[in-house]
Amino acid sequence: MNAQHIYPKSIAIEAETALSHYPELEDVAVEFKFKSKIRKSTMQAQPTFWSVFRSKSKRKYKVLISESFIIGDTIYDTKGMPSEVLIGWLGHELGHIMDYQHRSGFNLIGFGLGYLFSEKSMKNAERRADTFAVLHGMETYILATKNFILNEAGFSEIYKNRIKRYYLSPEEIMIIVDEREEKATLSS
Repeated sequence: MNAQHIYPKSIAIEAETALSHYPELEDVAVEFKFKSKIRKSTMQAQPTFWSVFRSKSKRKYKVLISESFIIGDTIYDTKGMPSEVLIGWLGHELGHIMDYQHRSGFNLIGFGLGYLFSEKSMKNAERRADTFAVLHGMETYILATKNFILNEAGFSEIYKNRIKRYYLSPEEIMIIVDEREEKATLSS
C-alpha cells in the first residue's frame, strides 16, 4: 500500500486494482472512506476543503463511498457489489481526481459550483471521468459497472435513464478504446 493511499481493508483489492491504472496518482494523497449516506450518489470524489487552496502537487482528495444505497425497494450493500463493478466505480471516481489535478484552485471552485447547479456541467464532468478511466485501460471495469446498473441489478428506469443521460454509453466507450489503440499503434 502506498502511504499516500488510504482505504478500508474490506475494499483493498478493488482500491489497489483501480489505483494501479493511474500511475500519475502514485504520489497524490487519496483516501477512500465509507460514509453512511451520500446525497444523490453512490460515490463522490472531491478535494479536501483546504487543499483546494494548495498547489496541485500538495492537494489531498477523498473518495466517499456510500455504505449502502436504496434504489426502488432494494437496499444495496456497496461492499457486497461484484468486485469488477466496484473497481469500475472506483476507477470512475479516480477519473474525477485526474480531472481535478489539471485545475487551479479557483477553477475547481467554479467547477464544483457548475456541477451543483448546471446539468450540462454535471454531464461534462461525468463523461470526462469515464473518459479518463477508459484512457487508463479500465474499460472492462467501466463496462461491467454499466452492465450491472443497466441490465443486472434491477435499478429503476429513472436511475438507468440518469446513467444513460450523464455518462458514456458502452458504444462511446468502445470508440475511445479503438482510438486509444490506434494512437498506440501509430506511436510505436
